[in-house]
Amino acid sequence: MTTAPSAPPPSMRLRELVFGAACAAAVRAAARLGVADSLGDDPMAVEDLAAVVKTEPKPLRRLLRALSCYGVFAERPDGTFAHTEMSRLLREDDPNSLRYISLWCTEPWTWDAWPKLDEAVRTGRNVVEDLYGKEFFQYLNEDAPESADVFNRAMTTSSEQSARDVADLLDLSGSDSVADIGGGQGHVVASLLDKYPSMHGSLLDLPRVVENAVPRLRAGGDLADRARIVPGDVRTEIPVKADVYIIKNILEWDDESTARTLRNVIGAGGPGTRVVVIENLVDDTPSMRFSTAMDLLLLLNVGGAKHTTESMVSRLTAAGLVVDDMRPVNPYLHAFDCHVPG
Repeated sequence: MTTAPSAPPPSMRLRELVFGAACAAAVRAAARLGVADSLGDDPMAVEDLAAVVKTEPKPLRRLLRALSCYGVFAERPDGTFAHTEMSRLLREDDPNSLRYISLWCTEPWTWDAWPKLDEAVRTGRNVVEDLYGKEFFQYLNEDAPESADVFNRAMTTSSEQSARDVADLLDLSGSDSVADIGGGQGHVVASLLDKYPSMHGSLLDLPRVVENAVPRLRAGGDLADRARIVPGDVRTEIPVKADVYIIKNILEWDDESTARTLRNVIGAGGPGTRVVVIENLVDDTPSMRFSTAMDLLLLLNVGGAKHTTESMVSRLTAAGLVVDDMRPVNPYLHAFDCHVPG
């Protein structure tokens, strides 16, 4: 039976860290093979599970043994394997599924980019353009459509899950309208319109993004009469007037793009407007290992960065906003509640 080791000495911990790619690859393999989806509530023998996922039993046992060391699946004394809380998150039908997030963070381009992290640190530039000869999202959409699909599914899953947390956190009573700036497919707007039946909401994002807005917001949807879908680039213009603006997980570009977006929001809303900025932070949070890893990945692919509390506040105040409050949304997101001074 495989058990997770406890408190290894520093020399062994470092050995484990440099083999981190093996753990990431094992999670990816399990997700692509559909192991978690095929394993039910009862433990299964490797031979039976291998028959379902169409693999050889012995290599599958080795994969599951490695994952069990990290608490992803559990090996029982009789040699069968069972689910754990983490392995269930690899199921596509789990309400908190991280299957597509796991795939996104281990897509083929990541294995090309990570070895060049030293170069990105030396220069402060992303490495993707040198690797593929084009900007990251252009590369995804033109040359890696399967990876682009994984990205879209991962962002949809993440947005659906965090939208519920955002709606639970925010008190927008007394406001008649809300706009989600760079809001993807509109999960946050939909959750807020559910919470406030008399509120109107706007979704602004790039044309190729909003054309896939959640059906509830589009013509014929149950929220369509209170929703407005606006295609556009938030860094260029924000043609939306609202009482409250939500800016979630998009202020990770270069400083000029971030400043321009914030100026556009302030110009669109005017004095007294409430602006809620929601971001991952890389300091003093329960998710620092995740957030700092994502921070390095942003450096590699788009030259962007996650924020510290100080850097986020400084950018907001430099743009002209007054920060009234900062609160955790969940273990990996924080909300900065601001207003435009009058």
